[in-house]
Amino acid sequence: MKNILVTLCFLAITTFLFADPPEPPLGKRWVMNPDFSDEFNGSELDATKWFDHHPTWKGREPGLFMPSQVSVADGYLQIRGEKMEKDTIIHAYGRDLTFNIKGGAVVSKKSVFLGYYECRAKAAATTMSTTFWFSGKGGEGPNACDSYGQEWDIQECIGREGDFNGKYFAKGMHSNAHYWYTDCDKEKHDYRAEQVKFEDKELASANFHTYGGWWHDETMASLYYDNGEPKYQKFYNKVSDKPFDKPMYMRLVSETYPFPWIELPNDEELADPNKNVVYYDWVRAYKLVDANVANETEVTLEQEINLYYEDIMFKAVELNVKSSKNISIPLSYKANEKRNIHFLLKDADGKKVADATYEAHAGYANLEFNFNTITKLEPGKPYTLIAHIRPLNSTKKEALNTSAIVLNVQ
Repeated sequence: MKNILVTLCFLAITTFLFADPPEPPLGKRWVMNPDFSDEFNGSELDATKWFDHHPTWKGREPGLFMPSQVSVADGYLQIRGEKMEKDTIIHAYGRDLTFNIKGGAVVSKKSVFLGYYECRAKAAATTMSTTFWFSGKGGEGPNACDSYGQEWDIQECIGREGDFNGKYFAKGMHSNAHYWYTDCDKEKHDYRAEQVKFEDKELASANFHTYGGWWHDETMASLYYDNGEPKYQKFYNKVSDKPFDKPMYMRLVSETYPFPWIELPNDEELADPNKNVVYYDWVRAYKLVDANVANETEVTLEQEINLYYEDIMFKAVELNVKSSKNISIPLSYKANEKRNIHFLLKDADGKKVADATYEAHAGYANLEFNFNTITKLEPGKPYTLIAHIRPLNSTKKEALNTSAIVLNVQ
C-alpha cells in the first residue's frame, strides 16, 4: 500500500510540474516559441513580448482596460478588477463610453500562425472574465467587396455563479471560434463554430487549471483541459473553406461581460484582494519543426524551465517486424536539451546483437528510427530492443530514462 501511495503522489507531482503538449505528428517535434511563452517569474511584465493594455480596444463597458491593473509578482501575471471612485467617460469608436470598473489586458506584440498554446490560470472569484484567446483582423473576403476577422477563444470563464444566464461559465472550460464577417452590403455577422465545453464540478476560481489549444490548420483546432483527452473544433466554413488563414495575436484578458447574460461584479468582491485578482502562472507556446533537423537558432526554453520529464517511449510493448538488416522503430521522446538515445538489441539469451546512437534534438518528437541490425534477424525468435536517453557524451550509468520493446521477427 505504501508503494502505491508513493506512486500516486509521484504521478500527481509530475502531472503538476510537467504540462506537456499533445503528441506531435509523425516526423515532427514540438519546440517552444519564446515570443509567446512566459513563466512570469520576474518583477515586471516583459515589454519585449507584451502590451500591458489592449492596443485596439478600450474594454467592454463598464470595464476599462488599464495598465495599472496589470502586474507581475510572486511568480504570477496578475490582473486585478476594481471599482473606480467615479465614472470615466472616454470618446471612442464614434461615441462616448462610460466606465466605472477597472479591468486589464495583456496582448502579444507579435502575431502567430498555427501551433499549440496553453496557460495555467486561476480565475478571479468575481463575475469578471478570465480569458485566454487569439484574434486578428483577417482580410479581404472571397468576393472582394467583403471582409472578415478571426477570433479563437481557448478559454473564457468567470469565477463565481449567480442568478444569471451565463452562470455555467463559472466551471470548466469553454472554447469558441468566431468568424467575424462583413458582407458586401456591409452587414456584420458573428459566425461561430460549435462551442467546445469541458465540464467540472468546482469553480474556476477554486484552483489553478491548464487550458490548451492546438491550432492545427486553417480549418480546425483541438482543445485540452488539464492535459486530458482532446475535443475537436471545426471552424465555421460556409463563407470560406479556410476561414482561419491569417496570423493572430495572443490575449490574456479580464473584462466585464454584458448584463443580464452575466451580472456585473459587485462592490464587495471588487474590493476584496482575495477575490478580485486573476492569476496566470505561465503561458507556453509551441511550434512544429522537423524531428530530425537541427535548428541551431532555437532558444531552448525547455532547458531553462526544465519543462519535460525526459523520457523515451515506444508505441507498444511488442512490435512485429520482418527479417531484415534495417528495422523501422516508431517512438517518441521528450528532452529539455540535446540528448543521445542509445539503442541496444539483444537476442533471447541476452547477448548483444547490435547497437546504435541517435542524436535527439530538444523538444517533444514523434518519429521512426531506422535501426541497422548488421545481420538479418532470425524469424520466429524474440529480440529485445532497449533504449536509454542520456546526456551528450555520457556513460551507460548516466541514463536519464530507459525503455524497452520486444521485437517478434516474422
